[in-house]
Amino acid sequence: MDVGELLSFKPTPTPKRPNEDELDDSDEESVRSKKVRRRGAGTKPEQLSKSLPKEPTITDKEREDILKFVENVVTEGEVLDEAGVKKLVLNFEKKALKNREMRIKFPDQPEKFMESELDLYDALQELSAVATVPDQYPLLVEVKCINSLLELLSHDNTDVSTKVVNLLQELTDVDILHESEEGAEELINALADAECPALLLHNLARLDEQVPDERDAVHNSLGIIENITEFRPELCVEVAKQGFIQWILKRLKMKMPFDANKLYATEILSILLQNTPENRKLLGELDGIDVLLQQLAFYKRHDPSGAEEQEAMENMFDSLCCALMEPSNRDRFLRGEGLQLMNLMLREKKMSRNGSLKVLDHALAGPDGKDNCNKFVDILGLRTVFPLFMKTPKRKRLLTVDQHEEHVVSIIASMLRNCQGSQRQRLLAKFTENDLEKVDRLLELHFKYMDKVDRVEKDIEQEAEDLDDDAQYLKRLSGGLFTLQLIDRIILEVCTAGPPSIKQRVQRVLSLRGGSLKIIRHVMREYAGNLGDDGSEEWRQQEQQHILQLVDKF
Repeated sequence: MDVGELLSFKPTPTPKRPNEDELDDSDEESVRSKKVRRRGAGTKPEQLSKSLPKEPTITDKEREDILKFVENVVTEGEVLDEAGVKKLVLNFEKKALKNREMRIKFPDQPEKFMESELDLYDALQELSAVATVPDQYPLLVEVKCINSLLELLSHDNTDVSTKVVNLLQELTDVDILHESEEGAEELINALADAECPALLLHNLARLDEQVPDERDAVHNSLGIIENITEFRPELCVEVAKQGFIQWILKRLKMKMPFDANKLYATEILSILLQNTPENRKLLGELDGIDVLLQQLAFYKRHDPSGAEEQEAMENMFDSLCCALMEPSNRDRFLRGEGLQLMNLMLREKKMSRNGSLKVLDHALAGPDGKDNCNKFVDILGLRTVFPLFMKTPKRKRLLTVDQHEEHVVSIIASMLRNCQGSQRQRLLAKFTENDLEKVDRLLELHFKYMDKVDRVEKDIEQEAEDLDDDAQYLKRLSGGLFTLQLIDRIILEVCTAGPPSIKQRVQRVLSLRGGSLKIIRHVMREYAGNLGDDGSEEWRQQEQQHILQLVDKF
């Protein structure tokens, strides 16, 4: 066998599991090929190249033509047009009507209506093709197909209702909705008008999550809610009114192993609460604060078992933070011993201490945090917070160093503003302990964040962006100014209300490191002029007056 024949030789394909005879043949073949390779090893390159067939060459123009063809080639299969969608809808409506008639005619004889049910299931499967053409959604709405689909959510056979849920989840996929603004608007309007969330809830109540298909249907139902609220955030109020927050709280309380549906439920809860004051209030009325505290209590002494469970824990902490922005929920949090739980979490040094720090910050902040501030001092919370103030932990810290410092400093600033009587005296006394070490730490943080703000201001000048004053101020706030304002607020409070030794230490450290009281006064005057929308108008005026008085005394 010469080399040319060897190169053109194609062995017959063998099955994956050859029999013994074939194994013998293949052994002989391998021996033969080894001999040929050894014989060919001495062949000169010139002889080898003569026997090889020449590779066909193509011109540049031919190459360009091939590329154009590949780019512009029409994909096989028909794109659904209006007639195609009408055909699918008509087929679906016929099958649904036939199934309804057979079920009415033979209610106790499943074998008689089972075939029509399978046909309906197949029709729903075919209808999922419409999810690829959102431009045709207005047609679905016009021919009342969406209403027919929603009616099937209450079908006696959960296989049919779960198929409808899967279809609706595909139709409402956010990426698809953004392909056609008009189609998306029509679909979302139709779902909202038909009270889709309430119908989904009715179906959810009868699903058994031990059955894989029904468990997937629960997940897809939550997916539909996420899709419609992401596309139209104002629907969050309607979703909650129709009972979804109540269902989520009930789902969280179920005693079953952690799974993807629990994670999704926590995610939807945080979405519903994020920018909707009405839903925060509703959560409190449904005893949602207690439910969240009970669910989070497990993580006091246990870390989440994996990344998904950690995400669910963080979602519940975020939901609690959102809920605490509603004043009435601060009292529920206090009565439910939320402060004690957060304090214990901080002491236990598990992953949950990151979330508990954020929750404490929200619980103590502003004029509505007065009762919580005094109670926190009473339960010996100062012993927990000040070690975190002195040293940012490295182990099991999910927050960045800056985020951690911001929350701790914010908690101390809130207590200095809200604590009264003996609680305030105990707080001020903390700054005189151990040769004023906490005052030194305050000034260390002051210089750290002063440098950050200086860098941001230089960046703003160099970028030469046409930012208005508000935009520049917001950029400086996110760049470290907010934390600097809180630190300087604490310095003012402890210098004016504490013993003279504190102010003397502040002045000495500032002069040693090239700082000045003038800078702190300037930061606080700017802070007083930009207090934001927190609290009532009366509270903001009092706060502004209080800060300016501190500046004058300082």
